[in-house]
Amino acid sequence: MIQINDVSKSFGRRLAVDHLTLDVPRGVTFGLLGHNGAGKSTAIGMMLGQVWPSSGNIRICGQDISHHRDAALSKVGAIFEAPVFYDYLSGRRNLEILAGYSGETPPVRIQEVAEWVGLSGRVDSKVQTYSHGMRARLALAQSLLPRPELLILDEPTNGLDPEGIHEMRETIRRLNTDLRLTILLSSHLLSEVEHLCSRIAVLHQGRKIFDGPLSEARQPQGWVRLVTDDFVTATDWLSSQGLIHSHKEGAKIALTEGTQTGTVVKRLVQAGFTVHEIAHEEQTLEHFYLSLVRANRTPSSIQESHS
Repeated sequence: MIQINDVSKSFGRRLAVDHLTLDVPRGVTFGLLGHNGAGKSTAIGMMLGQVWPSSGNIRICGQDISHHRDAALSKVGAIFEAPVFYDYLSGRRNLEILAGYSGETPPVRIQEVAEWVGLSGRVDSKVQTYSHGMRARLALAQSLLPRPELLILDEPTNGLDPEGIHEMRETIRRLNTDLRLTILLSSHLLSEVEHLCSRIAVLHQGRKIFDGPLSEARQPQGWVRLVTDDFVTATDWLSSQGLIHSHKEGAKIALTEGTQTGTVVKRLVQAGFTVHEIAHEEQTLEHFYLSLVRANRTPSSIQESHS
């Protein structure tokens, strides 16, 4: 659905995107991660034909965005930057006006998208009476009007309270699973990405530093969580049996090579210990992301972060 091939973008002397190559396959929810200034918004602006790349090429839905912008975006919906509405008009009238920019949209379609995003009960109210969360849902409704196959969402939950974030997250999940939309989601909320995305890419200072399945970022770590009635005595005994080589934090053990968690449980129970829980510690996306960024810091960026 999205093919970005060796794309760079400079603003004067500042390189905002540095030789980015990215492939977003059909049917996935793809997370684009990076801190402020990492190049996410510039990359999305180029995907939507609002920013011209300095080099490289981008194909959206099989069409070159630089040469066939209308065809490339004909099946694309997007929330990019802060959406602007006519506050003195109703949500429905706003959708009618916005739909008119790209062609005639029947009233039944407007009602349909309002129901999809949970606005059907307030779509005829003036937008000035909408909460921030309702405005976000109206923006999502606008992006669905052209019956897209691809949704590009730049920080769709920005500024929402926890309830609004949950509602938006569930709506995005349904759009992917029920309508089978391909979704590119740019977000700084790692928990949101963990809940929604099957693949991610991480940008840092305009460069891609990771691209792969979310499962790869959440591989089990070397530590195993162990909960027992007497952790200190249990770990002393496990060490004496050669089953672990270290422990920490009163709850984590490191198994010796070839030792399985099932063996640990069996041996502990046979020795009279009660085991309440044992499980491999899974790396969080936050830990993975921070480790990536720290590993890719340049001396100049470290100096800037302390200035």
